[in-house]
Amino acid sequence: MSRTAPYGSWRSPITAADVAASGHPVEGGMFVGEQVWWAEIRTLEGGRSAIRSGDVDYPNDVLPAPWNARNRVHEYGGGAWTVTQTGTVVFTEFSDQRIYVLETQSHRRSPRPLTPRPAVPGAIRYAELAVRGTDVWCVRETHGETITREICVVPLDGSAAFDASQVRVVVGGSNFLAYPRVSPSGDALAWIAWNHPQMPWDGTELRVASIGPDGTCSEPTTIAGGAEESVLQPEWASDDTLYFLNDRHGFWNLFSAQRDGSSATRIYATDADIGGPLWRLGTQWYRPLPDGKLLVVATFGADSLLLVDPQSGSADKVEIGDIATIELADVRASQVLLRCGGAQIPSGLRILDLETGELDDVRLSADSSPDVAYLPAAQTVTFHGPSREVHAVVYPPTNPDFDGPADELPPFVAFVHGGPTAHVSPGVNLVYAYFTSRGIGIIDVNYGGSTGYGREYRNRLRGEWGVVDVEDTIAAVRGLVCAGLADPKRLAIEGGSAGGWTVLSALTSSDVFACGASYYGVAELEAFVSETHDFESRYLDGLVGPLPEALDLYRTRAPVNNVDRLECPVLLLQGLSDPIVPPSQAECFREAMVRKGIPHAYLAYPGEAHGLRRVGNQISSREAELSFYGQVLGFATPGVPKLELWRPRTA
Repeated sequence: MSRTAPYGSWRSPITAADVAASGHPVEGGMFVGEQVWWAEIRTLEGGRSAIRSGDVDYPNDVLPAPWNARNRVHEYGGGAWTVTQTGTVVFTEFSDQRIYVLETQSHRRSPRPLTPRPAVPGAIRYAELAVRGTDVWCVRETHGETITREICVVPLDGSAAFDASQVRVVVGGSNFLAYPRVSPSGDALAWIAWNHPQMPWDGTELRVASIGPDGTCSEPTTIAGGAEESVLQPEWASDDTLYFLNDRHGFWNLFSAQRDGSSATRIYATDADIGGPLWRLGTQWYRPLPDGKLLVVATFGADSLLLVDPQSGSADKVEIGDIATIELADVRASQVLLRCGGAQIPSGLRILDLETGELDDVRLSADSSPDVAYLPAAQTVTFHGPSREVHAVVYPPTNPDFDGPADELPPFVAFVHGGPTAHVSPGVNLVYAYFTSRGIGIIDVNYGGSTGYGREYRNRLRGEWGVVDVEDTIAAVRGLVCAGLADPKRLAIEGGSAGGWTVLSALTSSDVFACGASYYGVAELEAFVSETHDFESRYLDGLVGPLPEALDLYRTRAPVNNVDRLECPVLLLQGLSDPIVPPSQAECFREAMVRKGIPHAYLAYPGEAHGLRRVGNQISSREAELSFYGQVLGFATPGVPKLELWRPRTA
């Protein structure tokens, strides 16, 4: 029988340690013979990315500790490992960013290097690794006086480990390169390219070049794309035909074209995105199947899995239950590897049999999941703000052991995703359950600028970062209040990275929220542009405006310059080794709060980069956040240490 207790103070079986220690996010996957191999972030090993095989109950390390298969190209990485059908693993080692090979079928169990040691550790990085014959094709990023990127070929025999001249550069000449795809016969290469100030969701070009007998490429032909078209994921249908994704009609849809650029045709039209933001290299939204059809992930709010016939343009939905998020990994005959999850279905790697419809777990991203009774039922909602519609997912307070007082409405925290070019879908999220099981509601907002709703929705943030994202988040929480679901005096806001910017912007421009928590959020724009990494160094040209023309706008939008309007407490959390949002961002905002006399806390984590990967730090941050909300919103937080807030001295 449930008992009545104030919202926020409910006792929950879900602890911060459960949230951190049980989690080991699974990334990617490949069929290797009769086995499945995958990458897995080991939070109990300092966030090491391990390559593993086996099944849901008995996984084994293919790549032993302390080896860490993770790259830093664009800082977000992608395509850090691959494996041949004979068990030869090729991967980028995180500590030095060199490519290594591990031949698991031999007696040698120690990886050996394939690329030379750079003069500065980590200065040369490799991503999107693919083995073709006796070579590894990849994207190389070199940091020196300038940053260059090239498509390269590295011999598998190890001859380049001590002779850099053995690494063959195939394509260069652009700020950014992705998706190197060699034709079936090996006589052509397709790839996408873009230059500053474009981001890959703004405008890219699909290029094709012939590969000569000596391995060099001819002058490329541009097949599709441009300044206002985002092209993604080229795949060869044959030696003469390419598939690719293009958003020229408002949504990323499937196209085909001849390698000479002729006969470009949309082969499946839908008002949904088959594609997304290319934060991580090598991301796939469709896969060719042995029967000639294409397996496709289409997104409008949530993800759907489709079988598309490229000849007729028809599509059939693949029914896989209440799955809302889908990432494609690999294909073997009628079997498909998916990383997927739903509102009450834990995320993980699963095998889908397209013939039988069976969906079997391979490896979940958590060793255990709490009783489903403690998991909130996600509710997809569209709010109508003053200027436009806003999409969001609501997770109400949920605990079978407690009810809130009849005369009390629950506090709510608005979660703001990073990016800001990104998207959230309904899913099992133990961070959310940590709060909802204590009587704190969560609303996850896909503000204007989010992906998954077409280019027009995505472009709403152009020139309006710090305005549209704030307005849409406020519209969503006000929608909750108008519906009688949330206490208007107990609204909080939380976000990381670009989401942290929205947190600080909302708190310094409105009085809607009682407090906010910013995880490694952007606070100031002029220094950020000069200090952040190359991939995002011109991102603000589109989000705010180009410099120096928009300098005044940079200054007026920056939350650190608007702290005089801040009237509520703030929690800042920051990794001290963050190359994307440096610690100076949190520190300048903290200093401004000290000058204004705003109660706050600043938690700095040595050794952490963009995101907290270590178990102890994940526990510390969530418990601190809960204590912070309790102190500000007025409820007890049993079982967690009290977070000490800085407060101005009184006379």
